[in-house]
Amino acid sequence: MKFENLQSTFTMHNGVTIPCIALGTFKMTSEVAEQAVLDGIEVGYRHIDTAAAYQNEDGVGRAIKKSGLKREEIFVTSKLPNAMHGYNNTLRAFNESLEKLELDYLDLYLIHWPVIEEHKDRYQEDIIETWQAFEKLYKEGKTRSIGVSNFMIEHLDIIIKNTEIIPMINQIQFNPQVIEEDLRAHCKKHNIVVEGWGPLVQGQAFDHEILNEMAKKYNRTVAQICIRFALQHEVLPLPKTTHKDRMIENANVFDFEITDEDRKEIEKLKVLGRLGKEPNIPRAGQPGGSNPQNK
Repeated sequence: MKFENLQSTFTMHNGVTIPCIALGTFKMTSEVAEQAVLDGIEVGYRHIDTAAAYQNEDGVGRAIKKSGLKREEIFVTSKLPNAMHGYNNTLRAFNESLEKLELDYLDLYLIHWPVIEEHKDRYQEDIIETWQAFEKLYKEGKTRSIGVSNFMIEHLDIIIKNTEIIPMINQIQFNPQVIEEDLRAHCKKHNIVVEGWGPLVQGQAFDHEILNEMAKKYNRTVAQICIRFALQHEVLPLPKTTHKDRMIENANVFDFEITDEDRKEIEKLKVLGRLGKEPNIPRAGQPGGSNPQNK
């Protein structure tokens, strides 16, 4: 895959294209998100990622309106809140997100978390019913694409085997500590584009000696190494920052390449593991997966 700038794209299996780096808005208030999105759009970002759980959709919407860009020039993602799983709840939650964003449609809508504690005893039915509402929204043109977030292989297979439309996106944790080879291979097999949240390990990347060494070697920042690392794994990264200078920095990753040898060195960090708990299928004596809305 060749990416040349922020407007370079991945192509989903329904033919819709999606800009190759997103501006994340996790843990931003509405006011902060509004300014961050305005700054990001000025820098050149055209892919904005939010969620109902972030409680900043209204700020994101205001920024899009103030930007002066045509609606079709910006790719907007939001996500279903955990408390709203289920067919009718999903339809209601989607409309609430649209109202807050003040948009006529979304470009991408995601199930935020696969198995929630309240529905763990019927998690398969829950995922199917929720996804069927997503299919309805997609068929009606209310969202240009639909997908999932934090879904592992077992969760994906529930949708693939029991519903009509395969997810176009799976947004998962991806960074030098969390490579998810098997999950990414499963997504590739089914033509599901992988997005990666937490590409900078939520700030912990700057503490890793190997990443600092790579930054010096390539005359780049640690953040740029991590974002380039994701792109070279065919993962769409979602770096989050409120600082305009860092937005510029995070976008300056298209004129260098990490060698295979160095990439393998970086991958050794996977022994450190993920941030937070792994989304899981409920087992006897286990909870039904954490319900953190942590990304």
